[in-house]
Amino acid sequence: MRLPLFISRRYFFSKKKKNFINIIAIISMLVVSIGTAALIIVLSVFNGMEGLLRSIYGEFDAAIQVTLAQGKSFELTDDLKFKINSTNGVSGITEVIEDNALLKYNDSQMIIKLKGLSDNFIEEGRMKDAITQGELTFEQDSRPQAIVGRGIQFRMGISIRNEFTFLELYYPKNVQPGSLNPSSYYSRSIIAPGGFFALEQYYDDNYIFVPLAFAEQLLDYKGKRTALEISIDDPSQVTRIQNDLQESLGTDYIVKNADQQHEDLYKTLQIEKLFVFITLTLVVAIASINIFFSLSMLVTEKKADISLLLAMGANSTMIRKIFLIEGAIIAFLGAGSGLLVGFVVVWLQDTFGLVTMGVESAIVLAYPVKIIASDFIFSALSIILITFLASIQPSLRAANQSQFLRIK
Repeated sequence: MRLPLFISRRYFFSKKKKNFINIIAIISMLVVSIGTAALIIVLSVFNGMEGLLRSIYGEFDAAIQVTLAQGKSFELTDDLKFKINSTNGVSGITEVIEDNALLKYNDSQMIIKLKGLSDNFIEEGRMKDAITQGELTFEQDSRPQAIVGRGIQFRMGISIRNEFTFLELYYPKNVQPGSLNPSSYYSRSIIAPGGFFALEQYYDDNYIFVPLAFAEQLLDYKGKRTALEISIDDPSQVTRIQNDLQESLGTDYIVKNADQQHEDLYKTLQIEKLFVFITLTLVVAIASINIFFSLSMLVTEKKADISLLLAMGANSTMIRKIFLIEGAIIAFLGAGSGLLVGFVVVWLQDTFGLVTMGVESAIVLAYPVKIIASDFIFSALSIILITFLASIQPSLRAANQSQFLRIK
């Protein structure tokens, strides 16, 4: 192996004046390097976005959520609460009522998601870092208060300083046909805005959090709940607690951990990441055609060298190895330099935030990035495999040419 490697290195790192074939080989290596670096950078951005979403939702989402397998709401019975509270590791239950409602403020109105939460939600402080104005409280001076998303605040011009204008919430009733009283078609309640939050765009633009009793009265749920959010003592035991709860509650309920509560979103990110990986890998594969042409021309140019090696006792296997190693040098130098460049760029972005979001009100100022070792491994293996495959045909051609020269 030493002799083929020595000859391949001489072909690539020749100190003589670079000819056209050498230039193509160098360009091929640079294309592989740029493609690899781009692949690492883009994958790191996807990792950073996923990590950012997990951290954002982690501030608000419960460790475990219990919902009904079929249907919208369920009766919160003492037996159900006992099963949950008796599960080892459970520290508390937040009762949830969530449904759509019509919000009216001054002359503006819109459909929002109203989420009623029991008082221990405030005690847990899951949204304490998301409050942009006002306080994280459902009550002030014995009056119920709402915590409103910042997007709703901006859209409807809601102000906590205006003590004379309240949020008006409407919810349709199930009425019998033939009723002539318009007010019997809906429930109406008013509540003061007590604070605004900035959590994530979907929540900010759609959600209003209110006391559980307020939501129960407006939505006419009467002891029913749409979900139960479970807090736990030890986050490392979440899988075990989730399995215990699912076994205890049975198939009538669905028990989800924090990731499963946003499973569709994370799956979408993973699919997008996969397609980006495939797309950029195909770009590198197309660029690897340069390696095929450069090696093919090198075989033609080194015809005399092949004849000399044959005269010195080399066989077709050695000739094939020389050109395979030549392709491997291009592959490893291109992939290696690309991985290094990609790592440096990602590290600089993570450390100094070179590329910003361009929006002052963004949750983070710079684009989030995250390095994952598996991305480096799979990217390197893919690039090396592609460039190696591009080297096979020219090396076989060189081996066949050596057999022809030997016969001749």
